[in-house]
Amino acid sequence: MISARARRSRERVLTTAMDLLTENGVGGFTVEGVASRSGVAKTTIYRHWPSREALVLDAASRISAEVQVPDTGSVADDATEILTDLAHLLATTRLSSVVPSIVDIAERDPEFATIHGMTQRGHAAALREVLNRAVERGRLPSGTDVSQVISALIGPLHYRHWFTRDPTDDAFIHTIVKNVFNQQSHTDRPG
Repeated sequence: MISARARRSRERVLTTAMDLLTENGVGGFTVEGVASRSGVAKTTIYRHWPSREALVLDAASRISAEVQVPDTGSVADDATEILTDLAHLLATTRLSSVVPSIVDIAERDPEFATIHGMTQRGHAAALREVLNRAVERGRLPSGTDVSQVISALIGPLHYRHWFTRDPTDDAFIHTIVKNVFNQQSHTDRPG
């Protein structure tokens, strides 16, 4: 059982870690910096997180709200709900300022590549469940490549958010969903 004092220390470390990630990205993030700013000894930090990467993962996981898996009876409506939640998450949390630095370092560091992969799989988990359920119910063809559909749904949100900076409003989300599921139904037709 963790003591109240230890819980407070952990909370202070995680809050400080997230602040530093937001300010400096992963490249400028150090356990020493967290210890200095939080007032928690480096040895105490390492007792709870065995590595810098573990602390980054724990801190970054706090900015992602758990996505509810809708079941409206329509795969398009379920996907729309999830994408709307993800667009809101991108627009309102510190996720946007941290993810680019994780992506950058993940290109060169296998541990961060693992962290980045876990984060992205977490964001896609609700969509994966909705799409797999739609295949099971016969609402999508049995050969549907769920990973490809997830990429087609989520990719445009990331593109708009980080590259074009155009809004990811409801109209845009509805267009993505309509295009993906219209394309999906066309690929099922005999050629």
